Amino acid sequence: MPLKLVIANKAYSSWSLRPWILLAHFKIPFEEIVIPLDLPDTRKRILKYAPTGKCPSLHDGAISVWESLAIVEYLAEKYPDKAIWPKAKAARAHARTLSSEMHAGFQALRQHCPTNFRRPVRKLELTEAVEADVARIEAAWAEARKTFGAAGPFLFGRFSAADAMFAPVVNRLHTYDVKVKKATRDYMDAIMALPAWKAWIKDAEAEEWRLEKYDSM
Repeated sequence: MPLKLVIANKAYSSWSLRPWILLAHFKIPFEEIVIPLDLPDTRKRILKYAPTGKCPSLHDGAISVWESLAIVEYLAEKYPDKAIWPKAKAARAHARTLSSEMHAGFQALRQHCPTNFRRPVRKLELTEAVEADVARIEAAWAEARKTFGAAGPFLFGRFSAADAMFAPVVNRLHTYDVKVKKATRDYMDAIMALPAWKAWIKDAEAEEWRLEKYDSM
């Protein structure tokens, strides 16, 4: 029985992208269930899968996991051969720490630059709080790349859960035309060149659902 991943609209759901791109990149078979946001029955439909009424959630037979970072950890345990986390202890600890920082932080960037994977690239004036978030993200990426990134273009060389956790940030920096350093742009380009990333964007652009509060940004 394949895994089931319940996600919201691909155009707008940053949290849904995280486990989705991980599954797709590592070629782990799964069934996708998409529940569009902001419809009268959205919450009712999601509650069938997750007690929080939020997406994403992962279902493996009778086992349900309804939080993005917990889904990542579940997949890492279920598929230890996939190197979802870096193999080396120090790199793995650093990747987990960065992923947790992403999970809990950067509220200013999230609120000011909402996720929209089909938004045309267009500059948005940033607040000081958002600029501080961007500076921290650039520093975190640079440190990971310098310390652990010799084996490839991603944060820890090869693509890992840490890259999946930061993938929506790549979209935000790109689509809101945020000025970043060359090393940051190179990393963003590596993420955006992934077949899994391109597949997500293609699906997002094909969706019929529209939310004006995001499309007008």
